[in-house]
Amino acid sequence: MLVLPFMLGGVGWLGSGQQWMSWVTLEDVVGILRMVIEKAAVRGAVNVVAPQPVKNVEFTKVLAKALHRPALFPAPEFALRLALGEMADALLLSSQRVAPKRLEMAGYRFLHSELPAALSAIIQGKLS
Repeated sequence: MLVLPFMLGGVGWLGSGQQWMSWVTLEDVVGILRMVIEKAAVRGAVNVVAPQPVKNVEFTKVLAKALHRPALFPAPEFALRLALGEMADALLLSSQRVAPKRLEMAGYRFLHSELPAALSAIIQGKLS
């Protein structure tokens, strides 16, 4: 969903860009769900996120680079709040640094643990 705005060329980081973002690829989500279903030792809540969260400004720059597009101008907080109201804070401007500790303790090996390689794989898969 983020690719189209970047392809149009007018996207940058959100607000200050300092909010933490947890991310995960669909391939890892499927692998995690499979492991949790098959491995009886994994019980309770599991954070389905990659092991390296990033700040929004870094995510934006890595995605822009992968798409060969600029990410020069931030979306100001006031503009996001004007467009989305209080949902801007809940969806775009809040920050939470989540780690997959239980998955790592259970031995899950991520297919994509680093953002640049993950985004490249996703984009190449969509363009192929």
